[in-house]
Amino acid sequence: MNIFVVEDDRDIREMVCRSLTQNNYRITACSNLAEARSSLKSADPDCMVIDWMLPDGSGIELIRWIRRQQKYEQIPVLMLTARSQESDKITGLDAGADDYLTKPMSLRELNARVRALLRRPAQYEEQLDNLEFGPINLNIRTHEVFIGKASINLTKTEFKLLRLFIENPRKVFSREQILDAVWGLNAFLGDRTVDVHILRLRKILKPYGAHKMISTVRGSGYRLSETADNQGIIAE
Repeated sequence: MNIFVVEDDRDIREMVCRSLTQNNYRITACSNLAEARSSLKSADPDCMVIDWMLPDGSGIELIRWIRRQQKYEQIPVLMLTARSQESDKITGLDAGADDYLTKPMSLRELNARVRALLRRPAQYEEQLDNLEFGPINLNIRTHEVFIGKASINLTKTEFKLLRLFIENPRKVFSREQILDAVWGLNAFLGDRTVDVHILRLRKILKPYGAHKMISTVRGSGYRLSETADNQGIIAE
């Protein structure tokens, strides 16, 4: 397994690389944005560890660029940063990071999170590219979403959230279950994160009349259904 590390602080970079190497990973290490983009052309990473603050730009910018490249769009990314506010974590995850680790970090935790990310792709293997529920059509391979003939633009997180619902129609998910499924077991975010993203997704679906399919189940969480008129269900 090859881990692609982008970290500008030499001491931290060497410490991270040494720890990953001791856990039998091959390492490709870079210190800035430009070097990372150039090195990716010849690297074949299985997972990426990317620092937020880089001397020639932002790790956020790099992750967004990576997610636009078809070759790398499915490769798991762990973001490293000294930023610890929930809003910063949401920004990183919305940009395309799969997990978030705050400095100073435990090297044991770093390796555990990398192992978890490397296990994750197998959980999402699909035999079919397309998922459909009601008027919504979701293509897993291309990350395209259609309602009827209209193409819907979603962030990676919004796509994962909608995919979770479509793969499990009519099932009620608690906020904790949604956090684990969409952001990962090691993403330490609050319930408000789920509420904000549900609100965003409903807003995107509203012009097409599909926002009422995502229902609030009082005292339990959220679910996707054809209608939202059952007892205890609130359409918002």
